[in-house]
Amino acid sequence: MSLTAPLLPAAQALGTGASEIIVAYASGPADIPQAWDGLQLPHLQALLATLTPASLVQGDEMDFSPPHERALARGMQLPDTPGLIPWAALAAGDSSQACAFITPCHWHITPDQVHQTDPAGAPLDEDESRQLLALIAPWFSDDGITLEYRRADLWLARGAAFKGLATASMDRALGRDVRPWMPDPIQGAIIQRLQTELQMLLYTHVFNDRRAERGLPPINSFWVHGTGDLASLPAANSRTVCVDDLRHTALQGNVQGWQKAWQSLDSSLIAELQQRAARGEPVKLTLCGERNAVQWQSQPRGLMDKIKGVFGTKRLPDLREML
Repeated sequence: MSLTAPLLPAAQALGTGASEIIVAYASGPADIPQAWDGLQLPHLQALLATLTPASLVQGDEMDFSPPHERALARGMQLPDTPGLIPWAALAAGDSSQACAFITPCHWHITPDQVHQTDPAGAPLDEDESRQLLALIAPWFSDDGITLEYRRADLWLARGAAFKGLATASMDRALGRDVRPWMPDPIQGAIIQRLQTELQMLLYTHVFNDRRAERGLPPINSFWVHGTGDLASLPAANSRTVCVDDLRHTALQGNVQGWQKAWQSLDSSLIAELQQRAARGEPVKLTLCGERNAVQWQSQPRGLMDKIKGVFGTKRLPDLREML
C-alpha cells in the first residue's frame, strides 16, 4: 500500500476511465540492472511502437519526491516541487494550514546508518496505533502540532512547523539510511527534536515491551512526509491515475517478483491500452523510474507510420536507461 501519494492497483485503475495512466517503478529495482534480463513485455512493446514519447519529469534519484509522484501531481494540477507536493493537505481537504503525514516506524540504528524499515514489516493494528497516538500527541501539541488518526500506519498532522518544509516521500526512505532524506536541519529542527525525544520516551516504554512479547520490533521513531502548501482545493480529477503494482517488489529489491508483476501488468492493463490504441482511441501512458518520467501518447499517424506498423514492431526502448 502506498503511503505518501494516492496510488491504485491496476485492476481498479482500469475502471476509472482515466485519460492518463502512470506506472510507478517501471524501470526496475534500484541498482539491479539485471532485473530486465529475459523479461518479455509483448503488449508494452507493441503499444509503445504506436505512441510518441516525450519527457515529462527530469530529475535524479536524490529528489525528495520520486518521478511518479511528480507526474501524478502535474496530472492533478498540484504543485510538483520535489518534497513539497501537498499530499497531506489534499487528503485532509485543507487549504487553510500546513499539513503533513506522520508514519510511526522502526529505525534500526547502527554506528554506520539509521535504517528505515518498511512499516509493513513492523505492523500496527488500529488499537495499537491509536494508543501510540494518544501517548505522543501531547509532545507534538507542545510545538503547536495536532495529530489525527487516519490509518494505523498514517496519521494527519497540522501545524506551522510544516509550513514550506520539504520532506522526502516515504518511498525514498524505505529500506535506506534516512540521513540523506531528512528535512533541512534548521527549518526542520522541531521535527528532528521530536524524533530524538520520542526515541528516548519509547525506548523503555511498556508500549514496546508489549510488542517485544509478540515478537515485533519496537516503534522508535516516525517519518514526516506529504508536506506542501495547498493554496486552494483542486477540482475533483480522476482523469490521471498512478498504479502501484510494481511498487512493493521494486522497493524490496525483489527482481523475480518485480518481473512477474510487470508481466501481469502487461497482460492486463497494458493489453487493454493496446486495444484502445488499436481502435483509434487516445492513449496516454507515463512510465516512471527513480530519476525520470517519460510520457507516451497517441498522435495522428501518417501513411509511412502505418506501413511500418504493418511490416514490423519497434524494439522495446531501454526503459532502465530512460527512466
